[in-house]
Amino acid sequence: NLWGSLRRFGKTSSIEGDKLKIYKGDLVFAKRNAYLKRVAIAEFDAVASAHSLVLRAKSENVLPEFLPFFLLSETFWEKAIEISVGSLSPTINWSTIAKQEFLLPPKEQQAELAELLWAMDGVIESELAMFNRLKTQLDCNIEFLLHGIDLAGQTIKEVIASLSKTKGVVKLKDCGVFLKGKGIPKSVLVESGVPCIRYGEIYTAHHRIIREYHSFISPAECANSIRLKKNDVIFAGSGETITEIGKSAVYVGDDEVYAGSDTLIFRPEGMDGLYLGYLMNSVFVRQQLNMYGTGATVMHIYLDDLKKIVIPIHSFEEQKAIGKELELIWTSIHNVLASISKAKALQKSLINEIF
Repeated sequence: NLWGSLRRFGKTSSIEGDKLKIYKGDLVFAKRNAYLKRVAIAEFDAVASAHSLVLRAKSENVLPEFLPFFLLSETFWEKAIEISVGSLSPTINWSTIAKQEFLLPPKEQQAELAELLWAMDGVIESELAMFNRLKTQLDCNIEFLLHGIDLAGQTIKEVIASLSKTKGVVKLKDCGVFLKGKGIPKSVLVESGVPCIRYGEIYTAHHRIIREYHSFISPAECANSIRLKKNDVIFAGSGETITEIGKSAVYVGDDEVYAGSDTLIFRPEGMDGLYLGYLMNSVFVRQQLNMYGTGATVMHIYLDDLKKIVIPIHSFEEQKAIGKELELIWTSIHNVLASISKAKALQKSLINEIF
């Protein structure tokens, strides 16, 4: 839904200075940096630092069930940002915001509108619950379909030993060839042109499968880079942490697309692209990649490291079936997210029409 939740908690003794008592149902929002529009409904009694503002409805003026939606309106936040003081960390002063006047619907209309808005909120909550169930199902199915072994409490060597007895294993070096991306500094990017994949986008824009393009180069620049082929897997060659290292995405299209520097490319022979997209980002493979990451402030992984990765053996037909099954779940997740986005936009639009 549109609400934040109070997810991080500490001890009352750690709060220095004034403290605010929060009761279940109170509205809590951050005084600083109002442009971030951080607001939450308290789901329990608590204590907050004075860096927060706590609002409680005066029922003679506004219904408690209606007030939360006013705090989501652009009218409220525009005023909150306008009256914030300070440059480095703009802050809302209660004495100032308390004097502001806002136009609200009559109380009888507030009840009707609150009922409608909370019903819409319930739909969003239901969709979010569905999203979480599908995401869990996808994560579980990835590991189950790819290797069928419970990884909990087992070392990589133990998992590989188990797979060797069941499905059989093979090293990545025996499954294809390896290349390094090159070129495509930020300075050569253009607004539209030939699509390309830059290493940073593997972390921020592409998850498992490359489904759309975010960067482009001119045709003249293509000669300075590496063209991808269908089913190529592109790895990020560097990352800030050991757990990030080796994140990858597979290219499954037929367009002319290029890979920039600091990317590593695995070009498979006779393997299904969708299957590879999920396999290379599975816990089993990522844990192996983490083992090979080296560096101090920036972590790196190299082609020789990728060649050592061990994967389970599946026939091409099995690979296609696994990739197809996992993609069906991903499609359901994508559809639910689209539905959530539309529901939130509709609710937001209605809120701003009211206020």
